[in-house]
Amino acid sequence: MPTWEIILIIVAVVIAGFVLIVALQPSPFRIARSATMAASPTTVFAQVNDFHNWEGWSPWAKIDPTMTQSYEGAASGTGAKYAWHGKKVGQGRMTILDSRPHDLIVIKLEFLKPFQATNSAEFTFQPEGGQTRVTWSMSGQRNFMLKAFGLFMSMDKMLGREFEKGLAQMKAIAESVGSA
Repeated sequence: MPTWEIILIIVAVVIAGFVLIVALQPSPFRIARSATMAASPTTVFAQVNDFHNWEGWSPWAKIDPTMTQSYEGAASGTGAKYAWHGKKVGQGRMTILDSRPHDLIVIKLEFLKPFQATNSAEFTFQPEGGQTRVTWSMSGQRNFMLKAFGLFMSMDKMLGREFEKGLAQMKAIAESVGSA
């Protein structure tokens, strides 16, 4: 058997092995981070429930200051919609699906570019003494490309770091607005 055929067979086996390993990775994912803030659930809830407030604490708003933003639907709460388009942050939109004052906000998160995906983001607000514990999570299904990406880079670490930045910025704003 010629050397080039052996090399071709080895390459095919490596590719098939890689495809199999990627395919066997779990599809569901969940990323979550929490922070405790010296502010009432009402104050912290207001930061998330109105997309207009996100510019002050969202880490993605700071990554691409030239991005365009638009708002539709309700001014805040269930039915509020926010869309973005930028060179660094891509294109997408968010819709608040459920807004339970001072308790829970559920958001449909749609990424349109550079890749398409639909995920769910949730914010929970739990009073702890005179403070509020905020948990920001995102969950969804990973497609083949995201599974392959996950073999080389931790999505939890990468996005979790951004969630931590956002929660720290939200904490600074909420605590300056009013404490519990």
